[in-house]
Amino acid sequence: MKLMLIMVAALLSLVMASAIAVIYSKHQSRKLFVELQQLYKQIDVLNIEWGRLQLEQSAWSAHGRIERIARKRLSMKLPAADEVVYIKQ
Repeated sequence: MKLMLIMVAALLSLVMASAIAVIYSKHQSRKLFVELQQLYKQIDVLNIEWGRLQLEQSAWSAHGRIERIARKRLSMKLPAADEVVYIKQ
């Protein structure tokens, strides 16, 4: 009889430990899922910023803008046809 009570108590404690482990595992799973969703949102924000930066870069490096700055700030101009020299190797 005493052995039976010890076995029941041991099984009960194992069942309780198993239940607590399941609860802890489920909690960790939910916590990691929330973190994953936050990271997905951060990816979206970074992708939007990346697209905006690419547009900004294309605007800053447009040929017309560069040519306009070269003419204005550096007093550069296109050479006349007779000023062009071709070098052959």
